[in-house]
Amino acid sequence: MRQLTLFPKKKMQAQSFEQGRGTRALRSVGLFAGIGGIELGLHQAGHSTELICEIDDRAQAVLSDRFPGIPLVSDIRELTSLPKADLVTAGFPCQDLSQAGRTAGIGGKQSGLVGEVFRLLTQSSPRWLLLENVPFMLQLDQGNAMRFLTSELEELGFTWAYRIIDAQGFGLPQRRHRVLLVASRTEDPRKVLFVDDWGAPPAIDARQSPCSFYWTEGKKGLGWAIDAVPTLKGGSTIGIPSPPAIWMRHVDGSIVQPDIRDAERLQGFDADWTLPSVQFKKTKKGVRWKLVGNAVSVPVFKWVGECLSNPRDYDDEEDIPLSKKAAWPRAAWGRKGETYSVDVSMWPLAHEYQHLSEFLRYPTTPLSERAAAGFLKRTRSSCLRFPDGFLEAVSNHIESRRGIGLG
Repeated sequence: MRQLTLFPKKKMQAQSFEQGRGTRALRSVGLFAGIGGIELGLHQAGHSTELICEIDDRAQAVLSDRFPGIPLVSDIRELTSLPKADLVTAGFPCQDLSQAGRTAGIGGKQSGLVGEVFRLLTQSSPRWLLLENVPFMLQLDQGNAMRFLTSELEELGFTWAYRIIDAQGFGLPQRRHRVLLVASRTEDPRKVLFVDDWGAPPAIDARQSPCSFYWTEGKKGLGWAIDAVPTLKGGSTIGIPSPPAIWMRHVDGSIVQPDIRDAERLQGFDADWTLPSVQFKKTKKGVRWKLVGNAVSVPVFKWVGECLSNPRDYDDEEDIPLSKKAAWPRAAWGRKGETYSVDVSMWPLAHEYQHLSEFLRYPTTPLSERAAAGFLKRTRSSCLRFPDGFLEAVSNHIESRRGIGLG
């Protein structure tokens, strides 16, 4: 197939995109801001925020406390326009796109709210757009969600690029894969997302490392992670916010849960970042876990912010044209109906890795007998395969809790 080049290499600067602006701070607007992970990462990269939009009242409490003085709007549907800004960001709801969610698709009640972003973009002209969501949307409904996003962007005159990024590649012991999509009407987003590529991280010996899993699963999945926690999430397959469990295989074989403050740190926040959310009288214990699970990884967006400040040259020589019916790859870009697959990894930078056992700073809590027993029961009716010694460790943990009369 003939290689089509939409950005001629020798004429890129003159014809396609503005260049030579140098490194400077960007003014951003944060939509679906959650507890401000994107905003915090961008601030660490030297950028500022003009407006934040978030509908959850407990997340609003966190935003008001952590970003004082920045206008905060509740409902994106009530926004008639955006303030003048260089960058619009939106970690739009993933509930309808997540493998653990409702899988209703991009037209679902929650994830469909991304349409409000496009409505606002018809009335504004930011240099950059940044979207974030779960990688399962590349597969759900044969990739219709990404097809919808890219077609809407192209109708508005945007060039777009996306890449799956793993937060674990930024030194944090959390395996968290997310799709980052950067788009612009005037700039080249490939110079932001694709220029850094470390490749695969070194292998980890599971026998000498703690292993984590979700005790709310066990029937169809496990969320298994070695020397890390699995993706922190806002809900579970049994309908409750829940911290993961950690099998301390390398120590005493016990099964524990991390403290919420370490969960915040696993996302790149300071400990107690979500503490302002508990000001409400009826706040349940799991609310902070839900806020953290729905958040983004701060270091990832610090990196994006740094790349937005200083885009670098990108060589598209090895990019491969992608047919409209092809499955979405790990990374791609497109413009005016042309789409290309890009061979880059999920790990942009070579960060020194923090091992989970060394990262945890706060006291852990033993998994309750009830939670462990429910998990073990689900595993016995599943077809899953488990690591050697794991189910025995769960059984031993249950017996130990019974032995001291604790649930």
